[in-house]
Amino acid sequence: MTKRITVKPEDQLKEIERGVSQILPRDEFLKKLEKSFEKDEPLRIKFGADPSRPDLHLGHTVVINKLKVLQDFGHDIYFLIGDFTARIGDPTGKSKTRPILTAEDVINNANTYKEQIFKILDPEKTKIVFNYKWLSKLSPIEMIKLASKVTVASMLERDDFTKRYKAEQPIYMHEFMYPLMQGYDSVELKSDLELGGTDQTFNLMVGRDLQKSFEQRPQSILTLPILEGTDGVEKMSKSLDNYIGVTDAPGDMFGKLMSISDDLMIRYYELLSPMPYNIVEQAINNIKTGKTHPMEAKKELAVSIVNVYHTDQGYEERKKFEERFSKNKIPDDIKTFTREAGTIPLFELLREMEFIESNGEGKRLLKQNAIKINNKAQKDNSFTLISGEEYIVKVGKLRMGKVVVN
Repeated sequence: MTKRITVKPEDQLKEIERGVSQILPRDEFLKKLEKSFEKDEPLRIKFGADPSRPDLHLGHTVVINKLKVLQDFGHDIYFLIGDFTARIGDPTGKSKTRPILTAEDVINNANTYKEQIFKILDPEKTKIVFNYKWLSKLSPIEMIKLASKVTVASMLERDDFTKRYKAEQPIYMHEFMYPLMQGYDSVELKSDLELGGTDQTFNLMVGRDLQKSFEQRPQSILTLPILEGTDGVEKMSKSLDNYIGVTDAPGDMFGKLMSISDDLMIRYYELLSPMPYNIVEQAINNIKTGKTHPMEAKKELAVSIVNVYHTDQGYEERKKFEERFSKNKIPDDIKTFTREAGTIPLFELLREMEFIESNGEGKRLLKQNAIKINNKAQKDNSFTLISGEEYIVKVGKLRMGKVVVN
């Protein structure tokens, strides 16, 4: 019989630890890896995701990428979709009570999650489980017994609950139940390791404590940092429009990755690159020592990430990008707009071309000399279109269009 766990524990740990915030307790987890290798028995790896919204972005994939590493080492991945807990709403990081989702919303979102995670994980080696299966069967007495294992004082140690309590904002009893339900999932799955963002540490520890109460070997905990969005400041979020979606078109994904700062690029290498840790370490070292130009390194990163979600299309997008921006060529498929001759507000034209969303954004771009017409930086919100002329309009590095004047 072919051995399933073939990579030595210390080598596994090197790759697993890349970009990780904490492994708790680290020594205990290493012993689990050693025992797994010795007996050729895969660890049971748990990651839970509440389908609270239908789409995922690269910020969500930081954890999923780590699951892929563990899966490639031969361990069993249990991707838990919280179709029961999603109806409670995770209070983590929330300053007010979250709305409770309908069953229909949860099911629809869960289906899109499965489609998106299989862009990274192997569907044949991933166990998809739903916690409604067991949580819905707990009787009122069993719920009360479960609640008896955690004190109110320990719940109020959570930073978000503490802030709400001090601000005299309401905390409802069902919100206390969320970490209990998530923790009970670990009991049900008998997980050896649970992954989550740093903001999930409290919930993950509840699972560990509950396993002890049920006389199980407690799970180890692996937390990963929260990924900044393309602005390099705020947490990646669709509401902040600083996100890169898993379902973004390859050109959009490549362009957004090329727009990040050089400093953020290194963080994306650490947390998003599908390349092995030794190659990533070498790439980062080459950037820091000047051996590789940041622009070249960013292109390589963008290619590798786009290829994950759009098989081998990263290379084609790199070619398009270089033709369009690096070599100052006008692409054959450039968007073309027709306008009447005359003096017009420049911001109005840019909104029509969908290059900006507001005058405020236009003003900011003007100050940065980021709006160019026929390679000339514009200085004010006014431009004269001459009949019979054509104008190439560029905003930043990624937006280009042609205006044909009647």
